[in-house]
Amino acid sequence: MVDTDRIVGGAKEPVGKVQGAAGDFVGSNRDSVEGRFREAQGQAQNVYGQVKDKARDIADRAGDYASEAYDRAGDVAGDAYERGGSYLRDGSAAVGARVEENPLVALLIAGAVGYGLALLIHGRR
Repeated sequence: MVDTDRIVGGAKEPVGKVQGAAGDFVGSNRDSVEGRFREAQGQAQNVYGQVKDKARDIADRAGDYASEAYDRAGDVAGDAYERGGSYLRDGSAAVGARVEENPLVALLIAGAVGYGLALLIHGRR
């Protein structure tokens, strides 16, 4: 989108050139100076509009980059969540299979872990 300062500045610049040239032609110093001033004012306004356009473009691009990064982070988090769930299911199935194969060993391990946790929580008296 073109900024209105670019349009207005672009319109003032040639008008100032014509007024300056007309002032030079008829010998009017005042018209010549006013024309050169209007031309410079148009150039400055045009440049100001270009800078505003550039800043707007940069802000738009930054927003696009941030949106893309957010989308990628969401995709990565979703993939990690799915993989974590898959690992949990696989681990649960493996532990379940081992417990079915050796229930007595599993009971002894669970008892030892429980005893260790009780010692950590309550300490030795």
